[in-house]
Amino acid sequence: MEQLKEEKLIYDWNIAAPGERLKYKIEFDDETLRDGLQSPSVTDPAIDEKIELLHLMDELGIDTADVGLPGAGPRAYKDVYELTREIADSKLKITPNIAARTIKQDITPAIEISQKTGIPIEVSSFIGSSPIRQYVEEWTLDEMVRKTEEAVTYVVQNGLPCMFVTEDTTRAHPEAIRKLYTTAIECGAKRICVCDTVGHATPEGVTALISFVKDVVKDTGENVKIDWHGHRDRGLCIQNSIAAIRAGVNRVHGTALGIGERVGNTPMDLLLVNLKLMGYIDNDLSKLYKYCELVSKYCKVPIPVNYPVLGSDAFRTATGVHAAAVIKAQKKGHNWLADRIYSGVPAGEFGLQQKIEIGPMSGQSNIIYWLQQHDMHPEKELVEKIFNYAKQSNTLLTDSQIFSLINKHKAKQ
Repeated sequence: MEQLKEEKLIYDWNIAAPGERLKYKIEFDDETLRDGLQSPSVTDPAIDEKIELLHLMDELGIDTADVGLPGAGPRAYKDVYELTREIADSKLKITPNIAARTIKQDITPAIEISQKTGIPIEVSSFIGSSPIRQYVEEWTLDEMVRKTEEAVTYVVQNGLPCMFVTEDTTRAHPEAIRKLYTTAIECGAKRICVCDTVGHATPEGVTALISFVKDVVKDTGENVKIDWHGHRDRGLCIQNSIAAIRAGVNRVHGTALGIGERVGNTPMDLLLVNLKLMGYIDNDLSKLYKYCELVSKYCKVPIPVNYPVLGSDAFRTATGVHAAAVIKAQKKGHNWLADRIYSGVPAGEFGLQQKIEIGPMSGQSNIIYWLQQHDMHPEKELVEKIFNYAKQSNTLLTDSQIFSLINKHKAKQ
């Protein structure tokens, strides 16, 4: 059979014009093991579990991982040390970064751990930047600038890379943003991070803000990269991250399953899926499900059944019309076709597969398919028996129910 060509069977309105495609590699910062663990509902995994997740991040092509806030206490310090040592000992491609307030007591532990493990740790030194935060903390802009100068200088003088982070950037005045970023860059920060800390932004706001920040960087004359860190309080986090990428940021942040403060961060998994389907990245995401499954298990966060791509219902159907189309596609001998006929996401690219089940909305083709998948001959009488039973049910049939019907049918023969 002639080789199928995607462009002949799917007209993709999502493909960006050539001038809009990325001209550089987008980077990823996984915040699962720090910002993600700030969720009020998660369990902080054991260190061996964190190490397992770190290896999966590396296999997914994630560039750097926030391994914690070592200034938070002895356990946090120990975990940051163990994770950094694992990166060094296993020669992982992923690099470590840590969060720190703009105070020396948060930064010093990172310096110590870096010296002990022999690899650099990027210090993400953060300070609130919005007027509402300034009012509550009773900070003046001059005080914030002084804290920024002291923290960034201390990181750089001790030989570590620094990313300067302004919390709540999406609600901050342009004057404060310009002053804080310019100070940090002049003191040696090689990255700056724009934060939508409370999930306030819209895609239009992101575009305007990143454009402004790029001008700030340009005015310094320095080669500084820009990060985007988003939360999902308004449900716009993935759209905002994509808008930030299109606006020119170099690195985007996220957490597995979107865990984090309040309703969470940008889901790293869905961000990777969308960027892969958009042609922005070519990462091997075949272990994406395993990564999220383990985060769910170790952090004790259930994956909703209707969670895109990774939920148990994502590639599961019992509807007659849908199932029949998938079956017809499979009969043509093309998994590519079967994976897309009733799915905007090809399951196979993410280590998953289409599932056809039996329920009240099913047709006989579902039953024939199920029986054939279980190496059974689809006798007409048996198919009708299961079909009639399914039509009287108010849920999908379980395998045990179907096998019970099969056994009863055999007993009567």
